Order: sequence, then structure tokens, then C-alpha cells
Amino acid sequence: MSESSNQLCQRFRGYFPVVIDVETAGFNARTDALLELAAVTLKMDENGWLQPDQTFHFHINPFEGANLEKAALDFNGIDPYCALRGAIEESEAIKELCKGIRKAQKDADCQRSVIVAHNAAFDQSFVNAAIDRAQLKRSPFHPFVSFDTTTLSGLALGQTVLVKACQAAGIAFDQSQAHSALYDTQKTAELFCFIVNKWRTLGGWPLP
Repeated sequence: MSESSNQLCQRFRGYFPVVIDVETAGFNARTDALLELAAVTLKMDENGWLQPDQTFHFHINPFEGANLEKAALDFNGIDPYCALRGAIEESEAIKELCKGIRKAQKDADCQRSVIVAHNAAFDQSFVNAAIDRAQLKRSPFHPFVSFDTTTLSGLALGQTVLVKACQAAGIAFDQSQAHSALYDTQKTAELFCFIVNKWRTLGGWPLP
């Protein structure tokens, strides 16, 4: 295997994959509050195996005028106004995230970051909406390209639900911790790495 094949910048056409999960107060990214955001960057080891790297995690206060759907809060168990959450303003969280991702992307010699998520369109919509509200001039993330582990898991493992896909991959999953953005992001990162590395063992990378 060539040295370039062991570089992350060569694996996804210059994209820097960032695994993300959000917890929200509804399904509408423009009107409903973003309450928790976690991200895990990835790296390749010296032998070309993909693995999790840095972790970012934020509890977030609802933006001014945000809608809070009771059904969503009952589902994720978040009390948006609990002082013990240690929540920060959305703009602060998204700016800190983007700053960290830009640095990691640059260190990996990649051209653009791409969101990896389970049901990626949902998480991407909330990240994009938060970036718009923060009025960032430059986002590290591609505005519409994403890698969806739901689709990849359906192909590679015959499962689309995160916990079932992890179980099929032999990844331990504690359902009592599910619907925590941090835990779900960590498990999604493990799952994505498993699928990418499995594809390599089957001879799918590097391309013949």
C-alpha cells in the first residue's frame, strides 16, 4: 500500500469527515431549539486504519425566540433551563466548534469538512441553521454533502437503526445512554470507522 493511501486527505476526495449528533427541541431547524451538539473528528493511523480522534461537546441554551416542543423534550429528557446543564449560547458553541474543526481540517491537509451522521440530513440542517444564526462568514462544512451512516449501515450490515447497526458490527451499545448527543456521536464514529475499515479489508480501498 502506498504512503498516500494512509493519509486521510486521500481517502474521501479531500473531505475531512466530522461525525456529529444533535439533540433538539423539535424537527424544524429554523424554528426549534438546538440543545446539545457533539462532534468527533477522525484520523488514520500509520497503517491506514480509520479511528476516532478529537471530541467536541456542548450543551446549548435555546436561541432567542426558539420553539420548544414538549414531545421532543419528553423524548430526549432535556430540561433546557436546568442550570446543571452548564449550557452556553448557541453562537458561542457553533463558533468554538467551527474553529476547532477548521484547525483539525487544516492539520489533516483536507480541503473541506463533511458531516457524518446517522440520518445525516437532520443533523446537518440544525448545524447549518445554527451557523446561519451565528452569521459566520466562513463555515468549514460543505453546505449539502454528507455521509449518512443510516444508508451505509443498511448496505454493510442490513440494519438502519443505530443501536441495531452497532450490535451487528459488534460495537457495545448502552441503550440507557442513547439520545445523549455525546454518546450517540461516539457510537456513530465507531460505526463509521468499522464500515470504512471493513470495506478496506474486503479489498475496496485503495482502488485497484
